[in-house]
Parts: sequence; structure tokens; C-alpha cells
Amino acid sequence: MADGDGLGEAATAAASPPAPAPGLSPSLGWRERLRAGLAGTGASLWFVAGLGLLYALRVPLRLCENLAAVTVFLNSLTPKFYVALTGTSSLISGLIFIFEWWYFHKHGTSFIEQVSVSHLRPLMGGTESSISEPGSSSSTRESETSRQNLSECKVWRNPLNLFRGAEYRRYTWVTGKEPLTYCDMNLSAQDHQTFFTCDTDFLRPSDTVMQKAWRERNPPARIKAAYQALELNNDCATAYVLLAEEEATTIVDAERLFKQALKAGETIYRRSQQCQHQSPQHEAQLRRDTNVLVYIKRRLAMCARKLGRIREAVKIMRDLMKEFPPLTMLNIHENLLESLLELQAYADVQAVLAKYDDISLPKSAAICYTAALLKTRTVSDKFSPETASRRGLSTAEINAVEAIHRAVEFNPHVPKYLLEMKSLILPPEHILKRGDSEAIAYAFFHLQHWKRIEGALNLLQCTWEGTFRMIPYPLEKGHLFYPYPSCTEIADRELLPSFHHVSVYPKKELPFFIHFTAGLCSSTAMIALLTHEFPEIMGVFAKALLAPGQAEGLLTPGRPPN
Repeated sequence: MADGDGLGEAATAAASPPAPAPGLSPSLGWRERLRAGLAGTGASLWFVAGLGLLYALRVPLRLCENLAAVTVFLNSLTPKFYVALTGTSSLISGLIFIFEWWYFHKHGTSFIEQVSVSHLRPLMGGTESSISEPGSSSSTRESETSRQNLSECKVWRNPLNLFRGAEYRRYTWVTGKEPLTYCDMNLSAQDHQTFFTCDTDFLRPSDTVMQKAWRERNPPARIKAAYQALELNNDCATAYVLLAEEEATTIVDAERLFKQALKAGETIYRRSQQCQHQSPQHEAQLRRDTNVLVYIKRRLAMCARKLGRIREAVKIMRDLMKEFPPLTMLNIHENLLESLLELQAYADVQAVLAKYDDISLPKSAAICYTAALLKTRTVSDKFSPETASRRGLSTAEINAVEAIHRAVEFNPHVPKYLLEMKSLILPPEHILKRGDSEAIAYAFFHLQHWKRIEGALNLLQCTWEGTFRMIPYPLEKGHLFYPYPSCTEIADRELLPSFHHVSVYPKKELPFFIHFTAGLCSSTAMIALLTHEFPEIMGVFAKALLAPGQAEGLLTPGRPPN
């Protein structure tokens, strides 16, 4: 995701083979053509055959006599029956409407449509696609779209994730709510196994115990396993890491345990460096020990930041980025940006953005919105909507507005949190870029920086909605970035707790069946009410719909109905 993606798309289009001309299709054999024709006309043939069979059996089945008997039966019904019928229909359709509304707000789709597509469509002969060849242009476009959606909906570890024991668990103690979902914690368990384990763990008993500890789902069992590992080896760095993350109830306690982990981790790291060239297993062990050391130093920097020692935190982060430059995927620069903003060192923030706000690097809400904040800072204190409407925008104001539009296009969920139009929750341990989870994580830490700059939120409030006039709709293409992915809602619902109302973009229209059941419920309820209040008139209308000739007799004085 980068600016100037249009150039990349143009290059891709130029490198791709030319699509076949419209109206032409790949050459098919006569068997394939026959099969395709039968598949297309199968439903029509079955319908015609059914009508013909019904017409042929009309005399043995006595259809005309049975239809007349049904008409006589309906004419003999009283208004009370119609009141009961319409009332029951209104109640059932109302219940369906309430369920559809709840299901749509919880899962983002219609239950009836989902069941129809997944279960009824195959029974009715619906297929995903007809005959197509792998090299066709349509299949190529679909595969490119699917690859883009997979890359867009990749889940990233939150660079500023909180401490489980000292922050998440305290929230649970106070509110009784779980801030982390099962999916989020499961992803963290996978990360821990990737970062903190390797194939040589069986050589050290303490690492073998910790390998089992990272797979445990029960927090007390994990903590117990960490203490067992420390009994086997008092210098087990990963055991101290687990205790600092999950058992420590304050940041001070977490920092103390991380310092013990740092001492043990540095010793193990130096030992692994000396043996790294002996075998591939030793190289894997060095990578694992490197990950442990970087993780410990990063969390120590975050502890210093939370305890107010911001310059110390900045120094640790800068040293990490210099010592381990290949580990840019950990996004340590986002931790550095937040700390520099707290120091109000805006020149240093601009220097970090100059390095990481690059076309070849993946973007994030922290990068885009920090760039917008810096440009907003130069004009926000003097900005006034009335003055701007009279004299127009200056060059600096135009740059600030364009930066805000760029940030909003990347993640349209952030402004509502910055402007406090939606309530914040604790950020998850994993985020989806351009999704609601990333917006929560950014606003949770950066809202204070926007409030500190006078007029910044005012300028954001006046200009952020103008972004959507520049983005094509439907969102088949973007303006500065790739089109907004359609899979963010599903992933965010997995990452965010159930008590949070997930922000959805673009706003989904209500499914057809919600409108249909609402209309059915309202109309049947109205008919039931009218039938109860005016039974004679509604009876006339009902029989007029069933037998127009008999309704004329009802309306003619002195002529009783049959």
C-alpha cells in the first residue's frame, strides 16, 4: 500500500498479456458446447415439462372441481378467520424481521440470503461459473483480486500492544469485561511460538518446558510452567518474559522482570553468536535468541515510556533500529514516532517519516495520520472555516487538507475516534491495517497528541468528510491507494470484543429481506387491524379478490350472496 499505486497498476497492465477481444470466447469442442447449452436451458425445460404434465393430468386430478370447492370454502370464511390469519402472519414476519436485524448487526449479512446462497442455490442447479479456461482474462482478474484481498487483510501485531497482566487484566477486574478475543489471543500464541521457540529447544530442558508453556491456553498453567523453567535454569529469558507479560500486575513489576530477562537474554545471545556457524540448527537458535533480545528491549522501552522516562525510551528504540535494521517488520518506528510526539520533537518526527513514509514501504495509520498532523500543525492555530470560505485556502492549508484526505482514505475509521464521535476501547494485540482495529490502536495512543496542537481537531472536523467525494463509488478503485478491501469487517469482528460496535466502511445498505420482512409485518398488521375494526367492509374486499362476481351481489341491495 503506497502512494503512486497507479504507476504500479499501469506497469502491471503493461506487463500482462492482452485480454481477448469482447465477444470472443476460447474455442470449445462440440461436447463442451452441448453441455453448456443444456446447463443453460435445463431450468426452462423442467418448468415447461411440469406445466405440460399438469395440463395432461387436469381431468384425472379433477383440478377444476377442486378449485371450485376451494373457492366455496374461502367464501364461507368469517372475518374472524382473516383477523387471526393476518395477525399470525404479522407476528411471524415481525419475529423474522427482528432476527434478521439482529443477525445483520452482529454478522454484517442477511441470514436468509446466506442460507439461500450456501444451501438452496446448489439444490436449484446454481454454479459458481460456467466453462472457463485457466488462462482467460476473467479468471486472471479474479485471481489478482483474491491475491490483493489476502494481502490487504493480513493481520499485523500491534506495535503498541498493552501488557496482559498490568493493563488488560486490570481492565477485566474493574469492568468484568474481557478486552481480548479468543482469535486475538490465539494469534499471539502463534507469534510467541514463532519468536521464542526453535528446533533445538530439546537440547535445553528449560526451553522444552517453555515450548509447552507458549502452547497453553490457560494463563495459570502458563505461569506455572514459567516457574518450572526457572527452576531448571535460572537464566531462562523467555520464562521471565512470560511472567512480565502475564503475572506482573503493574508496569514497575513488569519492568523489573524484563530487566532480569535482558540480563539472561544477552548472555544467551552472545553464546549463540559464537556458535552460529557450526550448523543450521545453531543458526536457527541464533535467530530465536535475537528475536527474544529484541522483544525484551522493545518492551523495556515501552515500560520506560509508560513510566514517564520518555528520553530513555527513545534512546532504546533508536539503538534497536540501528543494531537490528533487518527487523523493520516489527514496526519499532511506530513506537518511536509516538514517543517523539510526546516529547514534541516534531523535527525528529519529520525525520522518521522521511525514512518510513516511502512509496516502497507498507503504510499504516500511524504514518499517514502523523504526516497529516505535522502539516496541520503549521496552519491549525489560525484556521477558520469562515475566513477560508471568503479568501480561499492558502498553499499550506491546501497541503494540510490534502494530507488529511490521504490519511482518511487510508483508514476512514480514525476520525470518529479522534473527534470522539465513537467511544474508545483498549486496543487489541493484533490489528488489521485500514480496519477498525487499527483505528482504535492509533487513536488510543495518539488522541492526546492531536489535542495538544491547537486547532488540529477543528481542521480535521471541517475537512475529513470531503475525502469521500474524491473516492470513486462503488469502490472499484482508489484515489491514492488501492481500493478499500471488503474483508475488513469480518476480520475486525474476530479481533475486537463483542461489546464494541465495529465501524464498517463503506456503510452497508440493509439487505433486501430486512426491507421485505418489515413491509410484510407492517402490511399484515394493518390488514389485521382493519379487519378487526371493519369486518363487513374487509370481508367484501376479501371476497371481491376471490370471486369478483359474488362481490357484486354483496354490494347490490336486496340480492343476498350465494
